[in-house]
Amino acid sequence: MRFLAVVCLTLLAMPAAALNLEAEFENIDGGTLKLSDWAGQPILVVNTASQCGFTGQYEGLQALHDTYSDQGLVVLTVPSDDFRQELATDEQVKEFCEINYGLTLPMTTITPVTGPKAHPFYASVAQEAGFSPSWNFNKILIAPDGTMAAAYGSTTRPLSRKITQDIEALLPK
Repeated sequence: MRFLAVVCLTLLAMPAAALNLEAEFENIDGGTLKLSDWAGQPILVVNTASQCGFTGQYEGLQALHDTYSDQGLVVLTVPSDDFRQELATDEQVKEFCEINYGLTLPMTTITPVTGPKAHPFYASVAQEAGFSPSWNFNKILIAPDGTMAAAYGSTTRPLSRKITQDIEALLPK
């Protein structure tokens, strides 16, 4: 836990990183999504998996969306099989999330988030901010100006005081 707190504090103290917010994600509902489409809003990007011990965090992610979306927060879920705990197809992931968690969040198709095949957004986070997901349900908070505000490990729950305070600090007053 101490390490995660140090990571968050270190990232907040880092100079603004040039993240790739223009790279397109494939939308699980069809079409594409770009983080730049939500310019001026805080965005919480979360790499997820349907067969992980942290999968219950979908409930908290939906609650964050329900609580803060009217104030501008976007919660983007990025299913990934990088840690071998995702279902086999995008259709299975979508159905699982809708049936079990009633998710209405924007969601990408199954996407690599680590290593040489990482999506360009995640590659830019690793290169510019030195952060790469180490497991499922790592969270990256993007400030309205497009910089990385913070990163949180899997054990930091979506409704934790740390995350909600960081989000509230980025919302319009």
